[in-house]
Amino acid sequence: MRSSNPVFSRRGFSRDTGYAGFNAAPQAGGPAVGTNPYATNPYATDPYAPPAPPRSNAMTMDDVVTRTAITLGTVVVGAVIAWAVLPVSSTSYGLAVGSALLAFVLAMVQSFKRTPVPALILGYAFFEGIFLGVISEIYNSAWSGAPFQAVLGTMAVSAATLVAYKQRWIRVTARYARIGMTIAIAFVIVMVVNLLLVVTGVADNGGLRGFGPLGALVGILAILIGCFFLTLDFKQIEDGIAYGAPREESWLAAFGLTMALVWIYLEMLRLVAILNR
Repeated sequence: MRSSNPVFSRRGFSRDTGYAGFNAAPQAGGPAVGTNPYATNPYATDPYAPPAPPRSNAMTMDDVVTRTAITLGTVVVGAVIAWAVLPVSSTSYGLAVGSALLAFVLAMVQSFKRTPVPALILGYAFFEGIFLGVISEIYNSAWSGAPFQAVLGTMAVSAATLVAYKQRWIRVTARYARIGMTIAIAFVIVMVVNLLLVVTGVADNGGLRGFGPLGALVGILAILIGCFFLTLDFKQIEDGIAYGAPREESWLAAFGLTMALVWIYLEMLRLVAILNR
């Protein structure tokens, strides 16, 4: 299965269609027994070679954890700086928008590169952190404690998603990815249309993204989509480790996880605000 996650889409460590990568042993080439015939190791040079021995530069779970901690730590640093230095004002709004756009550009540049560039990933994390810091301060001024509740909610949802993945309650298959990506793309398109309707005055009170029951339902759907992206990340990380991906790929794993967690946090922040109205 080729990943639908833009971070990993040029790699696709495995094309396994079984239970989230648990049902096939790592191979150096050729189809995995009892799985999709395209479940090959892209890092193998000989399709008929025996399993490759461990490599000194292969990605490990420690690498993924370390890079993810560094990337998320950079997000936190940017958020703390923005929260501590910038008061809630029109200037901070403008800086938040500018930081978000810059973070988006850096993320897109990295997504289309064939190799990870730590400077781009950490730059994305820092400017995303500034955006989150400003937005969190705005929400906290209106709903005291909302950012803290959103952080707890993000941690709880992410942990539940990881447990569901590890327990094989979620099957990350090609069909699962196609359906999930179709829903995610449709969601983004609908949200863009909704934003245009709100800006032009056709829709009142935020339209589908308002602070009512409908807005809460849309927020829950958005959080579920974020969890879907997390499962794709978990699958790709597991396959990358099993199939001997280069150690540098751990930066892409950290990048993907950070983007998914930021998505979930922002939606959780909105949901907390709606529930506290």
